[in-house]
Amino acid sequence: MTGGHDLRYRSRLHDFSELTDADRLAIDALLDQRQRVISPAATWWRKATCRDLVHVVLEGWGCRYRQLPDGRRQILSLLLPGDLFDPHPQAVTRTDHAVGAITAMTVAEVAPDALAALSRDNRAIARALWWNNHVAMGTQREWIASLGLRSARERIALLFCEVHYRLRLSGRCRGPACDFPLTQADLAEATGLTPVHVNRMVQEMRRDGLIDWEARTLTIHDLDRLGAIASFTPAYLHLDRAVAVA
Repeated sequence: MTGGHDLRYRSRLHDFSELTDADRLAIDALLDQRQRVISPAATWWRKATCRDLVHVVLEGWGCRYRQLPDGRRQILSLLLPGDLFDPHPQAVTRTDHAVGAITAMTVAEVAPDALAALSRDNRAIARALWWNNHVAMGTQREWIASLGLRSARERIALLFCEVHYRLRLSGRCRGPACDFPLTQADLAEATGLTPVHVNRMVQEMRRDGLIDWEARTLTIHDLDRLGAIASFTPAYLHLDRAVAVA
């Protein structure tokens, strides 16, 4: 992101290329007004929760999920640092899924009327909100396609590539390495596999020199090769509308 030396936060909106530094500071001011800390592994929203605020993840990882009465759980999406989600809570009265914290999280809670006023007065911010929605929907569609089309190895490779790109956009990669605090059970729930199958695929990727994953850190040694395995293209992340990724 160019300029913006006085910015405190990095939301996905900040990375929309049409925004000026003044726009980013205006967004930053909203994020500074009200914040909440969520404990690791806590269920933040349960299904059928009433919502009245927009949320931006400032630090930490979370996930959306659905859980059946017998305890089986499917992770529907990952909430990473910088993600703005559910920007229009007034459109529905109750959630159709739960949201949980994977690590400790710090979340900004923004009044929807304040966000609506800011976007109404600034067309670039309005476009950034639409872009955010397209990224979220594109990511959801790619996960659905993975469950229907990709092999176990391909699903895991795709998720590794996607997380790396998303964290790199928000300045949270260290060269080929990035935080990856999921357990193998979490990864299984995100990819529709068993933990045993996930373990086998991850060990294969290690032996093939593609990745290392230890101490909550993922290192991708050959991003191009891993992307080829997954048939991954970042087009669904709509990076063409983002500030250039280093």
